[in-house]
Amino acid sequence: MLDEKGAAMLDDPNAVTLAMHIPDNFISPSTGGLFWVIMIPVWALCLRSVIREATPARMSYLGAGAAFSFLIMMFNVPTPGGTTAHGVGGALIAILLGPQYAAVAVSVALLLQALLFGDGGLITLGANCFNMAFVLPFTAYGLYRLLRRLLPSGWKERVAEFVSGYVGITLAALCVALELGIQPLLFHTDSGQALYFPFTFAVTIPAMLIPHLAVASVVEGLITVVVVEFVRRTAPDVIEPFARVTESSAGSAGSAVATPAAHAGLRRSAWIALGVVALLSPIGLLATGDAWGEWGAEDFMSATGLDYVPQYIADGFTWNALLPDYSLAGLPDVVGYILSAVIGIAVLTIVFRLLALAVHDRHAAIARG
Repeated sequence: MLDEKGAAMLDDPNAVTLAMHIPDNFISPSTGGLFWVIMIPVWALCLRSVIREATPARMSYLGAGAAFSFLIMMFNVPTPGGTTAHGVGGALIAILLGPQYAAVAVSVALLLQALLFGDGGLITLGANCFNMAFVLPFTAYGLYRLLRRLLPSGWKERVAEFVSGYVGITLAALCVALELGIQPLLFHTDSGQALYFPFTFAVTIPAMLIPHLAVASVVEGLITVVVVEFVRRTAPDVIEPFARVTESSAGSAGSAVATPAAHAGLRRSAWIALGVVALLSPIGLLATGDAWGEWGAEDFMSATGLDYVPQYIADGFTWNALLPDYSLAGLPDVVGYILSAVIGIAVLTIVFRLLALAVHDRHAAIARG
């Protein structure tokens, strides 16, 4: 019965907006706790690597990458069936700086979204980070390295960049589908009613994969190519060592080391681009439909076509975000969206400036012996 209603829900173009963020109460606390257990050592190892290896300049780029990831996730793009999805930017950060940097950047962006804007959950933060800050960048980076070895010269860089972004976010979407789809199989009442997310794999897998394969993954791939190629031509030594163009032929396009002026120009271009993207962020409001995170108890049945509200979605953990849904009370939606984008950029800048100080202090301590 769930699958039939779920299929009907997918056929309704106004029924659901698909997103990568899993909200609280859509998976069980035990499921959420499992992913916290998985991610804690991942976070520790990645952060340790970043602090050990990063320079203050790379930390500046990392902050810009986190801000870009935060902003790009605010852009909902229309997908087949009247649903929407969004990019993440994890692949391009992984290619430019390394997957451990991407894990840190995207995780901090997701934490900010959950705490301040109510986008995603706190119990589910481990799962969301597993999908978008671990599976996506590490898969994309590994695939990029593999393709650069296998593809012939010519367009291999661009093809590897696009495919890595496309496949990385698609696998992340598949993980979301599996994490949600298993909930009604494991957690239900004696009468068969789901306690958490109510639809099984027959609904969640096509619901997540079709919009991503058709649109969102293409967007992620294109963004990856455009940004990586711009950086490659502007300041190639910023890029993670393996990802640099290292062809031995004379005059190879990324073999030169960028000048300090090039780095300054790249940083200036990055922050100008972030400002432009922030101003354009209300475009994300054009997408129609209710996001999964907005399925409150009061509209759950009308949004899904079910005749009940799962117990813990109706009465589970709630977090009162300061700026829910990227809005500010009393302000038009467009203004609230832009201000939310600016606030997000400001907070992420502060966080990564503080992390840069930690990197500087570590390097100073090493220099002192």
